[in-house]
Amino acid sequence: MSARRPTVLLFDIDGTLIDSGGAGRRAMVHAFATTHGRPDATTGFSFAGMTDQGILRRALSAIGVEVTAEAMAEVLSAYLEKLAIELESSEHYRVLPGVASLVAWLGELDGIALGLGTGNVKDGAFAKLRRGDIHHHFGFGGFGCDAEDRTELLRAGAVRGAARLGAPVEACRVVVIGDTPKDVAAAMGIGAACVGVGTGGSAPADLVALGATWGVDTLEDPSVRAVLVDD
Repeated sequence: MSARRPTVLLFDIDGTLIDSGGAGRRAMVHAFATTHGRPDATTGFSFAGMTDQGILRRALSAIGVEVTAEAMAEVLSAYLEKLAIELESSEHYRVLPGVASLVAWLGELDGIALGLGTGNVKDGAFAKLRRGDIHHHFGFGGFGCDAEDRTELLRAGAVRGAARLGAPVEACRVVVIGDTPKDVAAAMGIGAACVGVGTGGSAPADLVALGATWGVDTLEDPSVRAVLVDD
């Protein structure tokens, strides 16, 4: 029987678990083209580490559309419809190195709640993972539909994970796994440990310098399993 502290693991998706091959951005461009005739709405800024709501807010503001719940919902609906199509046809979609074996192994362990901490809204998150057949490993998460602020969506994910373990969140070890400075900052915002992964474009050393507890090039790194379960 495991003596480890109850542990909630919250994985980012894009750049950490998978590379969609640009499917998300193509779907968002299409959504703004069809709803506002503005395929250029997202030109000039990176989606890395942003929540879907944050992307929608910035893009709507950029084209002079009032940011309301209704305006965001309209574009989001068009985005999710197109995302399914783009994911299916994305030639460069891939599950990132080490991910499939790692999450399968984690799912077999007692005392571990394996979840997501992602700026994607829930439907988009699971669509992205379903293409790589790793969606079934994640039973909960904090999502972009929970909060526009990344810290707050991680907080929601941590609470859900703790509930699955039958423990108060204060009694749990929470670890965020992500690839961007925004993942690191949000993890620090909830007092969680953080594994910074170099598969999204940021150097692991840079993520550690920003506050990540550990940095690895990929989730194939042999140290990752021990770090995550902390046996």
